[in-house]
Amino acid sequence: MIEKVIERWHRVMSGEGEDLDDLLAEDVVFYSPVVFTPQEGREVTKLYLGAAANTFGGDEAVSSGGGGGTFRYTKKVLDGNHAVLEFETKMGGKYVNGVDIITCNDEGRIVEFKVMLRPLQAIQAVHAAMGRMLKAMQEGAASSADA
Repeated sequence: MIEKVIERWHRVMSGEGEDLDDLLAEDVVFYSPVVFTPQEGREVTKLYLGAAANTFGGDEAVSSGGGGGTFRYTKKVLDGNHAVLEFETKMGGKYVNGVDIITCNDEGRIVEFKVMLRPLQAIQAVHAAMGRMLKAMQEGAASSADA
């Protein structure tokens, strides 16, 4: 099952029309490398994944939005309903290396998404950039709601 889920994840990341709502379980749990508590639910997970896509940016086939980085997956390990996808990018001239640890259910939806990063300078850079991106996204959502 995880093979199909990861294929779908790559389509989401490359903007090929796949929808996160269809890929994430309603009760998905997201573990951020910079937030102490797990984030529970589809909407908050979509918020974090959207912010990450806009923060990391990329120009690879399996890349995320327009942050100007060079995000790319470099390795993957798939077993049962679990995947570990190693990635790398640069942010502000700093090398970022990490893994997405993804678990799906038997229906092919992601039930757990955990991100781990290294080195420390990368964690600090991602923390600052994600904070700015989440704030901008929340302000944008509030502005849209007021209109």
